[in-house]
Amino acid sequence: MIVLLLNKPFQVLTRFTDPAGRATLADFVDRPGVYPAGRLDFDSEGLVVLTDDGALQHRIADPRHKLAKTYWAQVEGEPDEAALDRLRGGLVLRDGPTAPAQARRIEPPDVWARVPPIRFRAAIPTAWIEIVLVEGRNRQVRRMTAAIGHPTLRLIRRAVGPWSLDGLAPGEWRVAPPATLHTLHERGARSARRGPRRGRGARSGD
Repeated sequence: MIVLLLNKPFQVLTRFTDPAGRATLADFVDRPGVYPAGRLDFDSEGLVVLTDDGALQHRIADPRHKLAKTYWAQVEGEPDEAALDRLRGGLVLRDGPTAPAQARRIEPPDVWARVPPIRFRAAIPTAWIEIVLVEGRNRQVRRMTAAIGHPTLRLIRRAVGPWSLDGLAPGEWRVAPPATLHTLHERGARSARRGPRRGRGARSGD
């Protein structure tokens, strides 16, 4: 089994081919036999986990396993605690209520410059928030921040379960340390002993 961690750049598809000729994972990952565990939207950046193990791929991507995914979102305006409490308590979106999320304001992270940069408006400040989800609905973080009145301008997935972006520049990848694989399997074994949980199936991504 192998697990790769990729820092997916902005405007790259989370697949290996595209008939329209857009950038894909194949432009950055030259390791045969690995596939993304879940997806990350074309206009989102950050961590994509790839593996050659189908069962592990399913475990990472399936929200029934409640593997936490951490996002840094640069949003329009400055959300207060009341707005963040709405994220923490769960929101009702078009496809139903979300699970409670972890949400907090953070200082602007020391991250790479996006190309192209976000569109700044002089009269409207921006802020960064960290959101931790155990779901993976389509464009979920963006829809959640829009619902509290703070549209997302830039979105970076910082971590998936025990894996993080640390040390990876955009387009770079590395092999995950064996210790993190052991940790994930231990969590899976504990979940199996507790029995199945109810939950809707969904792809992991934003």
